[in-house]
Amino acid sequence: MILGDLGAEVIKVERPGGGDDTRTWGPPFVASESVYFLSVNRNKKSIAVDLKHRRGAEVIRQLAGVCDVLVENFLPGNLPQLGLGYAELSRINPGLVYCSVSGYGQTGPQARSPGYDSIASAVSGMMHITGPEDGEPVRPGVAMTDLATGLYAHGAVMAALLHRQKTGRGSHIDCNLLSAQVSCLSHIAANYLNAGKEAKRWGTAHESIVPYQVTWRTWGTWGTWRTWRTWGTWRTWGTWGTWRTWRLNFLLLPC
Repeated sequence: MILGDLGAEVIKVERPGGGDDTRTWGPPFVASESVYFLSVNRNKKSIAVDLKHRRGAEVIRQLAGVCDVLVENFLPGNLPQLGLGYAELSRINPGLVYCSVSGYGQTGPQARSPGYDSIASAVSGMMHITGPEDGEPVRPGVAMTDLATGLYAHGAVMAALLHRQKTGRGSHIDCNLLSAQVSCLSHIAANYLNAGKEAKRWGTAHESIVPYQVTWRTWGTWGTWRTWRTWGTWRTWGTWGTWRTWRLNFLLLPC
């Protein structure tokens, strides 16, 4: 979709009949299309092709012969069985950038396991560090693992196109949900790898930066009570008073 924003002609291949499952993920809908589907399919043309049929596979081979980039998210090994793997299509188009997106990569013990955002978020540790400090792990409000993987794939495709411009050769990109999400753990992973510090949930707080969290404050007319959180500790002081409460969000702007 981002490549389409940048001017690429994008052709989405869907299965005959129902097409992409997200077409029905609603409500809400705009006409017959789900808003979810529309939100992640901007700038895309669409065709329906039965890849298991000989003529359908030939359509894909013909498209691969004239396209710059192919992106697929089948289970590793499935497309080569249909004659549509990188080895086969790169013989037709040596400059083809072939990007494979999977759950756990093209090789390894979990390669044939299907990948889902929530599962990768849990396995990677993302859910372990998300949620209330004393509560259960929480899935982020949007599919962060899917989104991060797509952004990594976009950057890899751009790099592969630059590589092709210099060498004339295409590339096979292996991009997967688990690796993308683990890489997004950032300083949390670095804390463990370098200092052996295991991560925990902090709610909206930050283990190394104060103030950072959402804060509740109360105060009154006969006196003042204030409550805030610092380094995991609640502190309160004041005198008798009438109570009022509101919520503050801290917005940090980088230098």
